[in-house]
Amino acid sequence: MKVCLLTDKPDHPLLAAVSAALVEAEHQVTFSDPDSGTVSPSQPVTPDELADVYLLKAHTPRALALARSLEALGARVVNSAAATELCQDRSRIAAEAEDARLPMPRTRTLDALSEALRGAEPAENGYPLMVKSRHSRRADLVARVDGPDGLRDLVSKWSDEPVVLQEFVANSGWDHKLWVIAGEVFTGVRPAPVGAPPGGARPAPLVRELPQDWTRLALRTGEVFGLDVYGVDLLDREGAPVVVDINAFPGIRGPKGAPEALAALALRRPRPGPRAQEI
Repeated sequence: MKVCLLTDKPDHPLLAAVSAALVEAEHQVTFSDPDSGTVSPSQPVTPDELADVYLLKAHTPRALALARSLEALGARVVNSAAATELCQDRSRIAAEAEDARLPMPRTRTLDALSEALRGAEPAENGYPLMVKSRHSRRADLVARVDGPDGLRDLVSKWSDEPVVLQEFVANSGWDHKLWVIAGEVFTGVRPAPVGAPPGGARPAPLVRELPQDWTRLALRTGEVFGLDVYGVDLLDREGAPVVVDINAFPGIRGPKGAPEALAALALRRPRPGPRAQEI
């Protein structure tokens, strides 16, 4: 099989390990950076040049446009362009989660953070609240705001940024990361973006040590969002898991077996026929 990884970081540990495993099994592996300018989203390849599967690690607008073009030619893209694009928009994530009754903090969307200084109280339950860029990207805004002074300070730096305002979930300061590859769950623990306790790393629990409702929630999230490779960040709110972030094709570092699971997913089924009529 021919497998193409769409990424600007071919040396990422997960991707490098997947590539090595596929090459060892005598499959052809190529890397393509959608933002390099060497490939055009409007005319990426001819149908005869298509890879059997494309692993969509890059999430930029150009990468999404390229993925949509490849899908229109009949290529299999993991995750799909539509599912990846959905997970870049925290406002849409919150709406989908609410419709599916996934536990997630109450969320409000503003076209610009400066709007939070006008009108009613910015958060339904007052402060603290979480302020996040609406569109997920590298170096985006994720901050806890404890009062009006903190909000004004944030507005001075991010005035025009489209944002979501989220209910703050009291927690231990650790994000429980559940990564899922084709239904197989892997775990990790990372300091939360804000409020992380001192003391460095914390050992990740084994999957079998997690409460069953946590793993069920992670798997249900993938079904709702149409994802094959994804991460769910959970916080423990009084013993119950709350989804605070969903990432399509995250950088999974650490858990044993993840590269093998991703390689197996890439090889799982052959490329379907043209689906241009569905686009």
